[in-house]
Amino acid sequence: MSADILSSHAVDEKNRERTIIKTSIIGIMANVFLAAFKAVVGLLSHSIAIILDSVNNLSDAGSSLITIIGTKLAKKQPDRKHPWGHGRAEYLSSMIISVIILYAGITSLVESVKKVIAPETPDYSTAAIIIVSVAVVVKILLGTFVKRTGKRVNSDSLVNSGTDALMDSIISASTLAAAIIFLVWHISLEAWLGAVISVVIVKSGIEMLRETISHLLGQRVSVETARKVRECIMSFPQVHGVYDLIFHDYGPEKFNCSGHIEVPDTLSAREIDQLQRQIAIELYVRHGIILTALSVYTFSVTDDRDKAVRSEIYSIAMSVEHVLEAHGFYLDEEQKRIQFDIIVSFDAPDRDAVYNDVVNRVREKYPEYELYCTLDTDFSLSEQEE
Repeated sequence: MSADILSSHAVDEKNRERTIIKTSIIGIMANVFLAAFKAVVGLLSHSIAIILDSVNNLSDAGSSLITIIGTKLAKKQPDRKHPWGHGRAEYLSSMIISVIILYAGITSLVESVKKVIAPETPDYSTAAIIIVSVAVVVKILLGTFVKRTGKRVNSDSLVNSGTDALMDSIISASTLAAAIIFLVWHISLEAWLGAVISVVIVKSGIEMLRETISHLLGQRVSVETARKVRECIMSFPQVHGVYDLIFHDYGPEKFNCSGHIEVPDTLSAREIDQLQRQIAIELYVRHGIILTALSVYTFSVTDDRDKAVRSEIYSIAMSVEHVLEAHGFYLDEEQKRIQFDIIVSFDAPDRDAVYNDVVNRVREKYPEYELYCTLDTDFSLSEQEE
């Protein structure tokens, strides 16, 4: 890997970090400003909805602070205990934000229920209406900006914060609607609105927490990422197939990858070595993904018997329902041995039964050969749509 390539990616990561921190600081300033005004208005007007909205703004400011801390921790250099770096710290910060949102929702739900049991009459003023209206506009602008930036730099923490801000704008708009209803018809919906707001916040917190935990557990890479990697490797003319792609997620923008490639058996060891090195460089330059291992399957370009058996076995395997792919074929005529791999869909009611069906059909066709068939897992979902 050339120094210029590594330097370029280091600059990209630095710019990403700077963008996340800058966006988070803007979020902190906006939320503290809104929280202060809403708290004053809520206390003066005895509005539980506005007070809860103020508390939610403070939690948003805390979320932005956690995003900054998580981003800084994620940029720590690898050490003896963490040779792959600290990139997953961003997922931890995102999880903490989710827990804060969930806690805020549960707390506000409890307070709202108390107000339903023992209601207080709100006292709205013109200033209160104006401030809440301004808050709606500010939250829409802030949420759109933060979420868009989060998607651009692939930051779950920013996306969560932006989504939360957009939800806050809906909540503030609902508070404004309740105030107008009270002023026009003298019907107080404060406590009930607070309960609805709380349920929305809790739901949002649960969804964000589920997504973050999924990242930490090791969720499947996106179809788009797997397809891009496969296309990149297949762009080399010597490569006739890409299989068994496995991705390891060490934080946003920090993927490692391994896999198998199928090449002609006429390539020398030196040519295969050169090819692997070129693929590793190209994959890192295009997508910033580190290729940790690339195993090789070969296929015969001169043996007609080899080609015929391979074609027939692949046809047999693919004729069985739920088989997504057959690859890794190897024929040893001296030892009378056939090897190949199959990928069976997770949608199959019984993947082992599908595997046994394929093996039995191939064994019936080639009874004189010893069969070695591997049931592979489709780690990257490269052949299916989600």
